Amino acid sequence: MAVEATGANHVAIIFGVTGLVGKELARILSSKKTWKIYGVARNPMIISQHPNYHFISCDLLNPSEAQHKLSSLREVTHLFWVTWASQFPLDSEECCEQNKAMMGNALNALLPVAEKLRHVSLQTGTKHYVSLRGPFGKGGEVCYYNEEHPRVTGGNNFYYALEDLLRERLAGKVAWSVHRPGLIMGSSQRTVFNFMGSLCVYGSICRHLNLPFMFGGTKESWEEAYVDGSDARLVAEQHIWAAVNEDIYSTGGQALNAINGAAGGFTWKEIWPAVGSKLGVEVPPDMFSEDFSLLAAMADKEGVWKEIVEKEGLVQTEMRDLANWGFMDMLFRCPVKMLGTRNKADGLGFTVRYQTLDSILYWINFMRKEKLIP
Repeated sequence: MAVEATGANHVAIIFGVTGLVGKELARILSSKKTWKIYGVARNPMIISQHPNYHFISCDLLNPSEAQHKLSSLREVTHLFWVTWASQFPLDSEECCEQNKAMMGNALNALLPVAEKLRHVSLQTGTKHYVSLRGPFGKGGEVCYYNEEHPRVTGGNNFYYALEDLLRERLAGKVAWSVHRPGLIMGSSQRTVFNFMGSLCVYGSICRHLNLPFMFGGTKESWEEAYVDGSDARLVAEQHIWAAVNEDIYSTGGQALNAINGAAGGFTWKEIWPAVGSKLGVEVPPDMFSEDFSLLAAMADKEGVWKEIVEKEGLVQTEMRDLANWGFMDMLFRCPVKMLGTRNKADGLGFTVRYQTLDSILYWINFMRKEKLIP
């Protein structure tokens, strides 16, 4: 399985290479002459045609398959874990155990043979700081979470389980970092919580049927900052920056929020008209509605999406490949604010920043170039 390096002195393995951040990691690293990249996912997808990029199809929940396909990769120097198993509900014991098993299978195959491994990079999210099971407070000051904020008690947050597993298995011998993005903006057909895919499919259907581009959620989520935007380009760049910057290496785990960085975040009310304009849809004056549900409104629109795909000559996708309406309803009705500070990353010298509206507009253009949306 292993391929001889061609002048590369960094060898990356990206678990979850077909996801929002995995695709960007592969794209960025493929452009660097000193890297060879192995991309791992269950199902193949053309990510890069660079000669130093090699795809490995692997079901990481199958320990024997992981052992067979990964145990020959002796030259790996940097591991990027940007995947998760989504079969069970978040914060459930089953979700926690499944994600631990998946990472454990990969580590069991790689750690005994990858003697040159220098850094492991784990991606989780700002849900590290909150529980979606409640109880939820009302009012009070907004809390901007830093990386030292204590873990939330109760529930089964698999983020904690993965951090603990890395701490145990690396045993102080290999540096590692954990990156905590907010709402990720990127392009993928293989992502469960696909914000950009959902937004763009919704806008395309509104334009096709001449429907108003409504925002359905709580008044608080509409008018107040509830979540940080995280451009997939920024998250990928931060992974790489931390992976090669030995000055910030930590064998205890270097935790870093991975967020766009605008002070005070953004509100949907501020950016919704510009997003609608970019998608070419009608944004009514009364664009906000507490009663509007995307899950309900889009329930019978699968056939409409197929019409759009055929009419516009797009890449063949089912609506569910790009859109998750339940996720969007949950996002726009989020019961708790997940806002972080990036003071730590800034202080350590990470300088990449984006405005969230700019990120959204960029990824709309990107998805159009990929022929995923009209």
